[in-house]
Amino acid sequence: MTAWNEFSIFINREATEAVSAILMELGSSGVAISDRQDFSDVPEYGFDTLWALDDSKFPSKGVIVKGYFHQPDKLDYLKQKITDKIEQLKDFDVDVGQCTVEYALVNDDDWSEIWKKYYHPVSITRYLTIVPQWEEYKKKHDNEVILTLDPGLAFGTGTHPTTQLCLQLLEITLLGGETVIDVGTGSGVLSIASAYLGAEDIYAYDLDDIAVSSAKSNIALNDLTETIAVGTNDLLHGIDQEADLVVANILAEIIEPLIPDAMRVLKPNGKFISSGIIKNKKERIISKLKKVGFKIEQVNQMGDWVAILARKPLTDE
Repeated sequence: MTAWNEFSIFINREATEAVSAILMELGSSGVAISDRQDFSDVPEYGFDTLWALDDSKFPSKGVIVKGYFHQPDKLDYLKQKITDKIEQLKDFDVDVGQCTVEYALVNDDDWSEIWKKYYHPVSITRYLTIVPQWEEYKKKHDNEVILTLDPGLAFGTGTHPTTQLCLQLLEITLLGGETVIDVGTGSGVLSIASAYLGAEDIYAYDLDDIAVSSAKSNIALNDLTETIAVGTNDLLHGIDQEADLVVANILAEIIEPLIPDAMRVLKPNGKFISSGIIKNKKERIISKLKKVGFKIEQVNQMGDWVAILARKPLTDE
């Protein structure tokens, strides 16, 4: 049985994605997030049972982000390094709140496999359902689309509000035959959904090689390797492929500098879906979108999280 050092970071919800990235950058073999709001942000169409919730493991405020490391020593040094990098997030206007960092020794079975028992199929919309690879599931109706996912701990189950918001906007935006660019693809769930919703050519990019590998595995699970091209890239830098739609589920601080490149690669009348935006950054992102020339089509919110659907105007607008 393998022993792991589990680092638990209590942090403000806004900093969840950034802290997860810090842990992966420092060598964590996985990231788990305990966020009670995931269970209170229930859309009007309702969820299937997602997790067997143990109240004691979910903070009443904020979130707990856990990273898992093999290092047997220098744990205090690693703790300080994590703390320092989290402190640096303040330079990017990320509200980390009252952060605490703790670590403890755990066994492999405490996190690597047992969590799968609590992750079940979830209906994101009437037509989109995410099903973990290890679960058997029967469609509720003929039009239901099943996304098979083995999310791993690093890149999400597809059930976080930011992902749900993206999936909902993809469903109402894609009509069929589009070229889609998925920026910061993570588990690949948005690319997979785009394919099932009729997109013809999909390009999925992530800066993290592990994310690229995770996305490729999930895409293969859904037999979409021929439809979705996955690669390592820093946002849209150097990408010249024209697209009908760009989707990015990342931090507001990363979306902001991405906006001009999204405008550049989009065809006239093309759509830009951005998510991962904490509500107090909404106006800042909308302002930047408008400044670059986007038209705001729709703004959706779930709890503290916001997703924005923007459109590149036609040449004669």
